[in-house]
Amino acid sequence: MSNRPRIVVLDDYEDSLRRTVDWSPVQARAEVAFHTERLRGDKLVDEVKDADAIVLIRDRTPFKAELLAKMPRLKLFIFTGGRNTQLDFAELARRGIPVANTEMSDSKPATCEMTWTLILAAAKRLEAYLAILRRGQWRDGKGLPQVLKGQRLGLIGFGEIGKMVGKVGQAFGMELVTWSPHMTPERAADGGARSVTLEELLQTSKVVSLHLVPAEATRKLLNAERLAMMRPDSILVNTARSALIDMKALEAALAVGRPGVAGLDVYDDEPLAAGYELAKRENVVLTPHLGFVNDPVFAKFGPGIVENLLNWLEGRPLVRVVTGPG
Repeated sequence: MSNRPRIVVLDDYEDSLRRTVDWSPVQARAEVAFHTERLRGDKLVDEVKDADAIVLIRDRTPFKAELLAKMPRLKLFIFTGGRNTQLDFAELARRGIPVANTEMSDSKPATCEMTWTLILAAAKRLEAYLAILRRGQWRDGKGLPQVLKGQRLGLIGFGEIGKMVGKVGQAFGMELVTWSPHMTPERAADGGARSVTLEELLQTSKVVSLHLVPAEATRKLLNAERLAMMRPDSILVNTARSALIDMKALEAALAVGRPGVAGLDVYDDEPLAAGYELAKRENVVLTPHLGFVNDPVFAKFGPGIVENLLNWLEGRPLVRVVTGPG
């Protein structure tokens, strides 16, 4: 085995890190292994057990205490973006292993745009109509596009992204309501919305869009009972985190038409396995976790990673050190 440090880059599905920066200064000082396919189980352990440094795209692979215990040489963890909910920060801190990240650029506007891509695709039956035309046909008689003007947009979470989504909804002439665990009437009004209970939001909204960071109080927030409250003509959209929805309950809820349609960009296990059940449903619109995936964001990932790897390899202080999930 080489005495040079070993750096393992995981989950770069887009092969972006190699394309957006010159890695030669790092490769002159360390062995670097790039992985563009997902690794799990024994394959993952075999690849990371001798790693001195791990580089991750966001939180695509969980690193909990059990896996970290199998990595005795680990000295550095770097992930792209501003937040990672899948790292055991407490265990890394206990072992004195620093964690750093990169800048994000335009991820929030991009996520807002993806949210509206899903909402409009669902409301206008875009996927079905595209397929009809590609088959050389015109209409299928299964339903006409819906109109959002005058309808209620329910935003679960009203931070920066939620407010951006709300402004677009207002431009379409929609009424805004919002809920989050710590929402106040004043915060809601500041973004042009009205604070309501979660039950009212689910029962009355034409479109429900999720914009929360999962916490103990919000994991599987939309369970079977709450999904059943939704309007039969409603659209549920999630570009945040799949942990906010009980995904098994969502399968059953869609089968009985509450919600009427789901638009999803995030999933419990990514990339999706062949034969994913929800992909078989006509009342589901799916995108492959594109919310933060765009050229401006990824253009910052590679340079940010290489900058800190060189700082580490050459004995300089790290930049953008983080101590928690964000």
